Amino acid sequence: MNEWVLISGMAAVTFLPRYIPLALAGRVSLPDWMRQALEFVPVAVLTAIVAQVALVSGGEVNVQLANPQMWAAIAAALVALSGRGLLSVIAVGLLVYAALMVWAI
Repeated sequence: MNEWVLISGMAAVTFLPRYIPLALAGRVSLPDWMRQALEFVPVAVLTAIVAQVALVSGGEVNVQLANPQMWAAIAAALVALSGRGLLSVIAVGLLVYAALMVWAI
């Protein structure tokens, strides 16, 4: 019996946070300031993910010249800031990372 209670609880915790916003999507209107603030969420989340991958290794911040992930992220950011397309950003990041990994061997 305890297993079914546990499974039901996990199902509710997984389902409800996804269902409630979808159920209220057409009925609730957000204030303009909140709508503007929510536009920055995807950029902030992606930046946090990329920064952690590029700058943290082994639980410590690794900002050294020998960090190929950091240099690839910097190169990709520079290409992105120049206004190139997403494919260019990805290609430059991968090429810089691959070149640094080959060069380091």
